[in-house]
Amino acid sequence: MNAMIDSVLHPLEWVVAWLMVGFHQIFTWIGLPPEAGFTWAFSIVGLVVVIRIILIPLFVKQIHASRRMQLIQPEMQKIQKKYKGKTDPESRQAMTQETMALYKRTGTNPFSSCLPILLQSPIFFALFRVLNSLAGIAAGTKPSIGPLTPAVAAQANASTIFGAPLSATFQHTLTIVHGVAVSAPSTVTTKIVCVVMIVLMSASTFTTQRQLMMKNMPASALDNPFAKQQKVLLYLMPLMFVFSGVTFAIGVLLYWLTTNLWTMGQQFYTIRRMPAPGSLAEKALQARRIKSGKEHKKFTIPGLTHEAEPEEIQDSPVEEVKPKSGQRQQPKRKKRVKPTGQVDGKPGPTQQPGGRQPGGRQPAGRPQPGAKPSATADGDA
Repeated sequence: MNAMIDSVLHPLEWVVAWLMVGFHQIFTWIGLPPEAGFTWAFSIVGLVVVIRIILIPLFVKQIHASRRMQLIQPEMQKIQKKYKGKTDPESRQAMTQETMALYKRTGTNPFSSCLPILLQSPIFFALFRVLNSLAGIAAGTKPSIGPLTPAVAAQANASTIFGAPLSATFQHTLTIVHGVAVSAPSTVTTKIVCVVMIVLMSASTFTTQRQLMMKNMPASALDNPFAKQQKVLLYLMPLMFVFSGVTFAIGVLLYWLTTNLWTMGQQFYTIRRMPAPGSLAEKALQARRIKSGKEHKKFTIPGLTHEAEPEEIQDSPVEEVKPKSGQRQQPKRKKRVKPTGQVDGKPGPTQQPGGRQPGGRQPAGRPQPGAKPSATADGDA
């Protein structure tokens, strides 16, 4: 097992050593003292910058994967509600198949968000092994790692920051006595520096996670089990760092603190420019774009069915609204001009020229020229 770990970490140790020594030479060429602890500390910071720049494409994939996971949460909740309370193997298998089909349909990979962290872990442990090997390389009991020769290793091992050696831990410090690496208890100054680094590292981790949950998660995603686990980890991880940080060298703690600060700044930029759909950050981005007169396009992915699709508009004639009652609607008779000589659809008496009817009677309702209108509808009796 140890041989396999060595075979994996040895190339990374060689890369870490080359980057540290290379940045140390650059800072020495600028004018910093080669034996100063801050020169080696800046070399560790340069190592972090190079690693994080290399991981930027994976970080972008992580952001897109996280946004897709936020969008498919309603569909995930439907699947979970569908199989809620069913513990038989068939139901569990069907739930897994539907979940995987949803991932495939929407192009979502839930493991993409873990890639940057997984790829940083080997670098972290490689730096840990390099710093722990400084005293052995300086004493000649361990082989050199790339450009990290015994002379360079002795200089790096003796460098201090705020009075604490970069290779020292909270518990012990490795020094070279007569060409032999000797472990001694750490001084009070070293312990104080370690505690300050652990507190800053824990605070930066807590701030980064809280910023992600409070600003870049929609309200619907805060109620699922995954969000509840994130809330637990929000307070649990700083406690883990308190207990695990005492075993790491100050140089490793510096690497961890630097990468946390990088993550915090990178996440602040991402939340401002590429927020999660439905989050408070997206509403703030929409308000800023509307205020500046720019169009805000929401992030969407194909394959989702929980959103109603717009209806197609067809060029069809508008139908007449029919009555909702159960009675049959009577056809309406069209008004038309009655022909002369007909009353209520029946043929009337033949009308003589001049408008007189047979017998010299004037039609009702039509006064003679020059005569006053009668008070009755039938005229003179």
